[in-house]
Amino acid sequence: MRAAKIDANHEAVVLALRSAGATVQSLAGVGKGVPDLLVGYQGQTLLLEVKDGFKSPSRQLLTEDQLRWHGSWKGGSLAVVDSPDAALRILGVLK
Repeated sequence: MRAAKIDANHEAVVLALRSAGATVQSLAGVGKGVPDLLVGYQGQTLLLEVKDGFKSPSRQLLTEDQLRWHGSWKGGSLAVVDSPDAALRILGVLK
């Protein structure tokens, strides 16, 4: 089994979410298209896919596994974020 591949900004996104009062569990090691983060905030559960906003747009695209997983998800909120600020906007902490 190989180590989970995470984007360079993964830890910064996690730190920003936790600083805002969210609980965060990394799911990056699960693979198979499962989003990177499970986030709990003010009674909400969200799934976040972290992409590195400094990479070219073509390198930020969802993989085939991610497209398939996201397309079949029937649960609550699922979003793609490319920075700590984008993650905080999903929570409603930033506008």
